[in-house]
Amino acid sequence: MVESSAVTKGMERQLEARAALLAAGAKPLGWKVGFGAPAALEMLGIDGPLVGFLVDGGLIGDGETVSLAGWTKPVAEPEIAIYMGSDLVGGAGVDAAAAAIAGLGPAIELADMDVPPKDTETILAGNIYHRRVALGPMDESCAGARLDGLSGRVFRHGGEFAFTEELEANTGKLIDIVAHVADTLAACGEALRAGEIIIPGSVTPPIFLDADDAEVRFELAPAGSVSVRLSA
Repeated sequence: MVESSAVTKGMERQLEARAALLAAGAKPLGWKVGFGAPAALEMLGIDGPLVGFLVDGGLIGDGETVSLAGWTKPVAEPEIAIYMGSDLVGGAGVDAAAAAIAGLGPAIELADMDVPPKDTETILAGNIYHRRVALGPMDESCAGARLDGLSGRVFRHGGEFAFTEELEANTGKLIDIVAHVADTLAACGEALRAGEIIIPGSVTPPIFLDADDAEVRFELAPAGSVSVRLSA
């Protein structure tokens, strides 16, 4: 496994960047999780997913157009946004994590893999490639991370691109992720707060975008859907 110092140093650099953004007027939105799929954990030699941050400057509206001009390797990730209804302290465990989740909803994260995914510290310091996130509606009936009856369908290039009913297969269990984020933040002197969101990773393999991609839409049925439009 990767040395814990690489994670510690990467988080220190990342949270320094976050603090600078907040000092300049950005508003905290929540947190993101990356490299949680089994293959990604093995590739980096880590025993748990990496944690990054979200601020309001990266939030885009449903259906908004994002220019990818200048991006190196743009990626879209259909995700399940986790909405926190109460604070969660580190070490609280999975039962407390479930109780703190107010609802779920669809999200699409846009990332740019501008450096090879080989160095854990560098990936963390760069906020795990995050660039933008679009959020759909929150479904309160999914409080506690209840996924019963939910399915995910991704649309790309004008048609259906992917479908899954195994929404945690690529990310791990959402409740475990929430507990992991709370533990990670606590170890860094931060906290997971009510009103924040967590995007826990792509429910399908990440979508590497090409010049023909004009829109990506993610439907988390029956909770709702969200889309992003793209321009080169």
